[in-house]
Amino acid sequence: MLRVVLLTVLASLVLAEMARPEPKYLEDVADERVVGGEVAFPHSWPWQISLQYLSGGRYHHTCGGSLIERGWVMTAAHCVDRSRTWRVVLGEHDLNSDSGREQIISVSRVYIHSGWNSASVANGYDIALLRLSSEATLNSYVQLATLPPSGQILPNANPCYITGWGLTSTGGNLSPQLKQALMPIVDHKTCSSSGWWGSTVKDTMVCAGGYAEAGCNGDSGGPLNCSWGGRYVVHGIASFVSGYGCDTYQKPTVFTRVSEYIDWMKQTMG
Repeated sequence: MLRVVLLTVLASLVLAEMARPEPKYLEDVADERVVGGEVAFPHSWPWQISLQYLSGGRYHHTCGGSLIERGWVMTAAHCVDRSRTWRVVLGEHDLNSDSGREQIISVSRVYIHSGWNSASVANGYDIALLRLSSEATLNSYVQLATLPPSGQILPNANPCYITGWGLTSTGGNLSPQLKQALMPIVDHKTCSSSGWWGSTVKDTMVCAGGYAEAGCNGDSGGPLNCSWGGRYVVHGIASFVSGYGCDTYQKPTVFTRVSEYIDWMKQTMG
């Protein structure tokens, strides 16, 4: 099931998958993956996690996330703002196949930013931290994400990749394997201009893509991996797209800007 949020001015759709609708959300039924792009080489994004919830005696993928410490995962607030039994799967590539490289760890506590308001994802603060019940073992398949320095803003067209198990197209086909898509940064001046997202996009967010590639349902909470200083740095958390379609022209995928929340994460993790 897909969780959808309607904004008061622009219809926008949250990228998570949820099992039951709430009154302020619409529900849809689909299981597809990242729009555009290609299947990622297995374990080439070793900080990517699958966030899963227990329902009907089995676990279901709902969002992505990033391993930022051995015992901590960063994801979107809208993915975890209801009470569920959660777990994360690290070292995952194919959701339908067990390679033996996965690490499955339950979530002991969820920390949602106090500014988050589930009534409207466009208010911002779409970030949460998950405290794991045990620490991950780092190896070739599971690694920590690199986070940006506090306040850093990348230039227009800086190359980034979205990764996740979300829709391959609006109403597309199932692909259980992790996908990646090249999505260059769209600077705030452009993204917040008339004809683009306008005032819906705040300066605590970052836009990327907006042409043939986009995030879509099931990608929520996953990383925007940006090339900077010779390595990939997680600069965004997948947050929302246009309700007119995941790859709507001049409506780039919108991410929570990670560099805005570095201090909050440090305080939360102690």
